[in-house]
Amino acid sequence: MKLVFYTLAVSMAPVVELRGAIPMAVAAGMDIWKAYIIAVLGNMIPVPFIIIFIRSIFKWMRTKSPRLNRLVSRMEAKADSKAATVQKYEKLGLFILVAIPLPGTGAWTGALVAAMMDMRLRAAVPMILLGVMAAGIIVSMIVLGVVSI
Repeated sequence: MKLVFYTLAVSMAPVVELRGAIPMAVAAGMDIWKAYIIAVLGNMIPVPFIIIFIRSIFKWMRTKSPRLNRLVSRMEAKADSKAATVQKYEKLGLFILVAIPLPGTGAWTGALVAAMMDMRLRAAVPMILLGVMAAGIIVSMIVLGVVSI
């Protein structure tokens, strides 16, 4: 049960997300499919909250200190740099952004980009979920390949 909680928590964390949760869980002895399901669920938990609340949070952060203002500016710049792909391919672009399991991509970045582009939850969440599922499959395949060697 402790491993389930750790897997869920790691998959919810920004940057690490399921790219770190699945290998961690499998290395600790969890079945790959169980790790995949828990990591996908955990990775999706913050998504609606990010899409709904991030603009208000950023606005509040900007008023608290120059350091937080700079952090918000960097995060918005990151979202803007990724937004070009999403704007070009629309929903498919959001899926691609989330599905590629590399640093700077993932559910957190996808949700941030969706929020900055004023995408509705109804449009963004399914694409982010499909992207998270695809990234989870890619990571699982890599983990299975490493384990089999």
